[in-house]
Amino acid sequence: MEQQLNPQAITLLGPEQLSALAAERAKQVAARPKPPPPPSPPPKVAVAACLELGAFNPGEVARVQQVLEPLELGPRLSQRRVQEFASYWVFMPPQGSRQAANRKSAELKKLGVEDFFVVQEDPKFQLAISLGVFKTEEAAQARLVELRKKGVRTARVAPRETPVQKIYFTVREVPEALASRLNELRQGFPGSELKDCPPEEKRAGK
Repeated sequence: MEQQLNPQAITLLGPEQLSALAAERAKQVAARPKPPPPPSPPPKVAVAACLELGAFNPGEVARVQQVLEPLELGPRLSQRRVQEFASYWVFMPPQGSRQAANRKSAELKKLGVEDFFVVQEDPKFQLAISLGVFKTEEAAQARLVELRKKGVRTARVAPRETPVQKIYFTVREVPEALASRLNELRQGFPGSELKDCPPEEKRAGK
C-alpha cells in the first residue's frame, strides 16, 4: 500500500456491489448493436460440361431448332453431322407410280408428317416412302407408334442396312435446370437420347 499512488483513493467493493457492476456491464454489452451476419455464398449450380441431343434425321432439324429456340442457347448450341449405318427403317411400300407417290406424300403432309422422302435410286424399293431410319428396332417401333397416332396406317418396320446422315445438337455449359428441360424436350422426339458429348466435342469446346 505504501508503494501505491493515492492509496486512500482505493475502495474495496463488497459482494453486492460486484454483482451490481457485473449486471450493468451485461446490460451494456446486450445493448450494443450486433454486427450483421456475413453474406452467405451463392448456391452452387451443378454444371455438365457438354450434353448432346440426338440423333435426328435431316428432316427433323427445323422442328428441333424451333423447340430449342425459346431456351436462348446462343453460341453454346451447335450441330454435329455424322454418317451412320441404320439397321431398321420405317417405310410405306412402293407406290407403283410417281402420281401415286405424290398423292401419298400429300396425304402424309395433311396428317402433319413432314419427315419423309420418296425412294428414288433403290430398284427394290423405288417409289417407297421412307419415314425414318434408325440404329435399333426399338427406335424404329417408337417412330411407328408416333405415326399411328397421327393416322398413318400402312407404314411398317423392316431391317435395312443403309448409310444415313444424322444430326446431333451439342449444348455446352449446361446447368442442372437446363439439363432437365432438355430431357423434357427430348421426350417429344421418339428414339432420341440426351447424353454426354463424345470426347472430341468436349475438347473442341475448350
